[in-house]
Amino acid sequence: MTAPVEVLDWWERGERHLGTALGRLTDEEFDADSLLAGWSRRHVLAHLVDDADRLAAALGSARTGGRSPAASADGAQLEQVEALPPDQLRAAVLAGTQRLAEAVRAMPDPAWSAQLRGADGHETSAAEALWRRCREVWVHAVDLAAGISFADVPDDVLAALVDDVFRTWDAADRTPDVVLFAGDREWGTGALAVAGPLAAATAWVTGRDAGEDLQADGPLPTLAPWI
Repeated sequence: MTAPVEVLDWWERGERHLGTALGRLTDEEFDADSLLAGWSRRHVLAHLVDDADRLAAALGSARTGGRSPAASADGAQLEQVEALPPDQLRAAVLAGTQRLAEAVRAMPDPAWSAQLRGADGHETSAAEALWRRCREVWVHAVDLAAGISFADVPDDVLAALVDDVFRTWDAADRTPDVVLFAGDREWGTGALAVAGPLAAATAWVTGRDAGEDLQADGPLPTLAPWI
């Protein structure tokens, strides 16, 4: 496998997008809720730091021919990062991104096919793991509620996110009975036709809004969680 060029581009742009959202937050706004139910902005940022560090470690293992450990988020460490003063929390997010960028740059092409083992025991390729980070930064940049929405996400990334949601639902046999039309794409084969802008469709299927900007032949269903 060669380097996942498209995903690398999406990821790089996504990290910059996250930096833009982070830069828009004033110190006083760090303590407010994010758009993700039950998560404060601080928790979203601490999660992103932890995610970057775990992926950097996993890529290091892939590069040296090892298997990544089945690591899960360290609750105590997350709480420590979450409690940092705003300037230190900003610095922690940017430092985590930098550590991950260094790990990505060090990856030779063949290492992208290496299998990484996650905390749930499932294995995925290093390339797929980078896509998962990509979706994290784009979606959580919106979750920070810093004046950035899905309308600010490139269409190719939005379509990839909707693809990811439907794949997740299909794997769990939880796909809603809908056919979704957005942009020039179509997802699902259900009885209820749902249509609208790609950004609005992405916000709906990822659970970030109730689909107010979509049109449908009937009431919109309650969607299964994505991730």
